[in-house]
This record gives sequence, structure tokens and C-alpha cells, in this order.
Amino acid sequence: MTSAKPINREKQGEWLSEILACIREGKSVRRELPEGGRLHIDRPLPFLCIHIAEDGTEPAARDVAQANASYLVTSRASEAIPIIRVVKQVLKERFGVFMLLDIGELSQDRFLTDDAPFLQPFEVSVWSSADATQAADAFSVAVTASEARFRTPRVLKTDAAPSIDDTQLTEDLGCSVIAVRFAPVYRQPGSDDIYPELRERLVAMLFDAGLRAFSSFIEIHQILKLPTHRALGRKVFIDAVSKVDRGIDDIASTFDFLLAVTPINAEAAFEEFKAGGRRTHPTFLYRPLGLSVEAIKRKLFSISFEHLEDPVLYQLYREKQQELDLQLSLLSSRQSPKFVEFGRALYGPVERPLLDEAKTILAALASNKAGRDNEAGAQEGVADCFQIERRARAMIAAYQRRWADCEVSIELRDDLPSGLMVSGHRLLIARSTLIDARRVEPLLSHEIGVHLLTYFNGSAQGLRLFRSGLSGYEGMQEGLAVFAEYLSGGMTAERLKLIAGRVVGCAAMLDGATFAETYAMLIGECNFSEAATFNLVLRLYRGGGLAKDAIYLRGLLALLDHLEKGGALEPFWMGKIAASHFTVMQELADRGLLRLPATQPIFLDNPEGHARLERARSGMRPLDMIQRQEP
Repeated sequence: MTSAKPINREKQGEWLSEILACIREGKSVRRELPEGGRLHIDRPLPFLCIHIAEDGTEPAARDVAQANASYLVTSRASEAIPIIRVVKQVLKERFGVFMLLDIGELSQDRFLTDDAPFLQPFEVSVWSSADATQAADAFSVAVTASEARFRTPRVLKTDAAPSIDDTQLTEDLGCSVIAVRFAPVYRQPGSDDIYPELRERLVAMLFDAGLRAFSSFIEIHQILKLPTHRALGRKVFIDAVSKVDRGIDDIASTFDFLLAVTPINAEAAFEEFKAGGRRTHPTFLYRPLGLSVEAIKRKLFSISFEHLEDPVLYQLYREKQQELDLQLSLLSSRQSPKFVEFGRALYGPVERPLLDEAKTILAALASNKAGRDNEAGAQEGVADCFQIERRARAMIAAYQRRWADCEVSIELRDDLPSGLMVSGHRLLIARSTLIDARRVEPLLSHEIGVHLLTYFNGSAQGLRLFRSGLSGYEGMQEGLAVFAEYLSGGMTAERLKLIAGRVVGCAAMLDGATFAETYAMLIGECNFSEAATFNLVLRLYRGGGLAKDAIYLRGLLALLDHLEKGGALEPFWMGKIAASHFTVMQELADRGLLRLPATQPIFLDNPEGHARLERARSGMRPLDMIQRQEP
């Protein structure tokens, strides 16, 4: 313990009065204490999590405390008591009751053995005052039911308070108290080193159990109505979160991954491929990288997550850091054999059910000659890049009338394959693009109504992470974008066939087929046109073999399954998120950390769009988007 220092009673009284006033007014409190601790209250709640120990001696317990919306960490009980008295006074006035969760670590790991250290349980000791036994039971049940990847927790209820401080808090201050002490299983035996993964899981488990205890206490006393215990988490982003968010966004903004791996000579490469008898791999040229991958990686991993205090946000940013690392590894191995394996790690393999679904679609649409109407040139019924640009500007203007912040830059490009692409707030249109005029509106619903809309809605969330995208967001984002084509009334047999063909071609590419072999397979077995096939295979083999194009159908299937199970569509407009983050988004929304989407897609405004959405909720496969398209 640190040596006692004299306390300036006058100054202490002043800032305690300030704390009292802030809480009464519903304001947040974040106060660094004279002895090095901190009081944090982001909104009035009928509880406080406390940790009393010398700074650094019990880091996991400190992390558990600091994960809460209301916490006090300090090195001395004598400093904690007057603070708790003030906080308890004002919160008990407001809610009628007040509870403390005292979290700390045991001095030793009693159940640890040398012969089988990872097969033994570890101790979690729980004591409570008489009026907090039900909340303590909720804590114990949560700990016991938690998933144990390493050692299993064993809850031991004790009749004796772990410290005289807890007795004083109960008797002198009149607080309801739960005191938890857990074995320091995250420490490596016989050294000062730790197991980082075990520490993270331990903190997350005890934090969640603490929220369940608070929720039980609140429910018993009928204080608040909670959608879930996780709604008791933080509602305020601290400065450390904003700093990490800017750091991650700066890295993500340093490069445009898809532009960097997309050939700039598509038309010339197609002519070369045809001149070579369609038997050789065409020569692809790429933009030179304007960055040092090694330098960016050093910067990426210099971002510290230690002070985020929120386990949920910590996990989201760590996942994004790992994704950016993979993308940078892909760029550094562009046009090398390693590229395809990094791509497989980033986007995953083509799973057997996904491949079977794609083959089912292709078999059902075998007679459709996908892409052939695009070869006719700029004639009646075919839209060129200029027509697409005009319609895009009209659609963007419609969104801007709803929300002025939708500032989109449109660029006509000569260095892209035929088609459209979104990069940040930019819509890129290849000058060589020629598409069926009926496909313009659905395609712009895909690019503007999903990719650009979620960029701007994500920008309004307060963290840039939601506009650049949570880790793994691309699968659901592309599935949502394809679904938008259906909702806008423009899913055609040709389009669905191309999406399925990408999956089959991707599987062939990952299995080692050459560019020419995949091209021949799609031409011979799937009845694709030459131009459409070349563009498809170019996408698959860009950079050295990119597994991305299987995610369109995978994401669509995941979305249709989500809707059939009663899942909501609205949260997906909040920003760029993955299906795996749906629960996290719901929690952050319940905590008040996320706003409703600033604007909804225009294609949901019409009755036909709503009717198609309801059909999807009743159960739908991709082929039904064609067979049951019209309302």
C-alpha cells in the first residue's frame, strides 16, 4: 500500500460538493483523485463498482471496475469512504436504494497444481450484505454459467466479509454491498508475466456478471425498466476511445484496399487474352502503392487499447486492427503466391453449402445468357456511364433533401473495369460501363442506398469506426446491397446468375485453377458471355487471387436467414456492420451510444419495397427474388 498523505480537507470538501452537484443535475463525472485513483460516473445509476488496492497490484480487478458506467478506483479506503458517502447520498435520494460492488483479487490461486495447472478450477469468492443476497446469487449464477476455455470458475460464498472496509460500508454508510475476490489466474505461475487472452476473458466474464447483479438489484426494487442487463453499460465515449478511433481511422484512410488490388488496364488485358487464344493469364497492371506497408503496420500496432475501459469497444477495435493487418499483408504480397492465402484468411473459404446454393442457382438459370445484352453497345435499352452519372446525381440529390450531410463525389474513371465502385464518400464509375437501362436504378440502390448511405449514417454515430466498417462487415454489407436491388424491383436472372457464378469461380480459383481454366469453365458450363466472363474472372484473380466475390451470395443468404428468424433490418442502416455484430449493435443502442439512422433508404419508401421485404420475412431463397419479384 502507498504511504498515507495528508488530506486537504477544505479542497476535498470543495470537489466533493462539485461531484454532488453534477450527479444531482444528471451530468457525467470523471475526476482524478489526489492519491492517483479515479471516480467515473457517466450518468446517475443506483450503484457504484469500487476497487481499492495499490495501483498496478491487481490490474484485472481494476479493469473490471473501470469497465462499468459508474466506478471508483483508489489505493486507500480512507479516501474512498467520503467519496462513497457523497455518491450514495445523492443516488439514494434519487432511487431510494444504492448498491456497491467491491471487486478485488485474492492473494493466491489456491487450487493451482503443478501437474495439471489448466485443468483445475479457480476460486471466485462472493460475500454480500443481507439485503443484496439475491443480487449476489445473480452474480454467482452468471459466473458459474460462463463459458470456460481455460480453467473453470468455482464460486464460493463466504459468511465473512473479505475486508473490514466492506463491513464499514454496510454498517456505517448503509450501503447494500457485494464483495467479490477472484484468484489471479491470469498470472503465469512463478513470474510477473501474464496470459493476456485469459486476462481479457476474465475481465469480460466478471464485468458481465456484475451487470447481472446490478440488474437483479434494480429489478427487485423496481427502479428502472431495462431491455437487458447490458443496457447498464456506458453511455459516454471517454477521450481514450476517441483517440483510438481516430488512430484506427487514420490507418484505414491511408490506403484504398480495393483500388490497390484492382487492375487499371482491364480493356487492354481482355484484348491480350483474346489474342493469346484465351489460354494464358493476361498481364494486369496496378496502381503503385503510395505507402510503406511496414511503416503503416508499425503505426497500427503502436495504437494502445489499454485505457478504453469498455470491453465491448476494446473487442471491436482489436478485431478491426487485426483486419487492417491482414489487408496490409495482402497489399505487401500483391501479385505473389502468398496473396491468395492472405485473401482466404480475410474472406474465408467457399463453404460447401454456399457452393451448393450457387450451383443450384446456375442450374436453374442455365438458359439465361448473362451479360450478352451488354455487348450491344450504346443502343436503345442500354445505359452508358454518362446516363448512370446523371441518374446517380438525381438520386444523391434526393438523399441530400433528406439529409444535407450526404456529400458524395462522383468520378468517371478510365482505370477501372466496367462497373461501379464506392470508396469512402466517392462513387466511381468506369467509363467503359454499359448496362441494361433497367438495371441502373437497382445498381444505384446497391451503391448509393447501401454503401454510401451506411458510410454517412456511420459517420453520424460519433465514432469513425462505424463509417469505415467493423471487422468483417463486407459480407453483410454486400448481401444487404444485393437485397437492395431486389427491394428496388431490379433483381434479374442475369444479375443473380453473375453473383452465383462468382462463387463457383471463386471456389475454382481457391482450388488452384488457372485464370484460363476458370474462364473456360464459366463459358462452357454456365453460358456466360465472353465480356461478362472476363470481367468476372478478372475480379477473382486480381492481385493474385482475391476470395472476396464469394461474400455477395454468402451475405445475402445470411441476411435472408436473419429476416426469416424475425431479425430487424433497421440496425444495418446505422453503419457498416457484420452479422456477428448485430447483438453488439443492439447493446450499444440500448446503452444510448448509437443513434438511429440519420436517414433510411429511398427504396423502402414505396409500397412495393415494403411488400418485397415482407415476402422475405416469410422465408425466401435467392431464386425467389426473380420468381416472386413483382408485388
